[in-house]
Amino acid sequence: MEISKKSVEALLDLVEIKLSCIQVLDREDAREVKTLQDARNELFSLLGIEPKGEVIPMGALTAAARTPRARTA
Repeated sequence: MEISKKSVEALLDLVEIKLSCIQVLDREDAREVKTLQDARNELFSLLGIEPKGEVIPMGALTAAARTPRARTA
């Protein structure tokens, strides 16, 4: 069974939307992000396009903000 270019593009849009909305709160969420990133890369390869950039999950930004930083004197 072959999938049309239009369908691959629609799936790619859905995967990128999901990646941009997901909040990483635990390991299960992190695994889902990895699975979605792999799916995104596979969809790009079906289109014959090299992925440019990266979709950053929302939780990654908030987790970085919670990480304590060393103080400088």
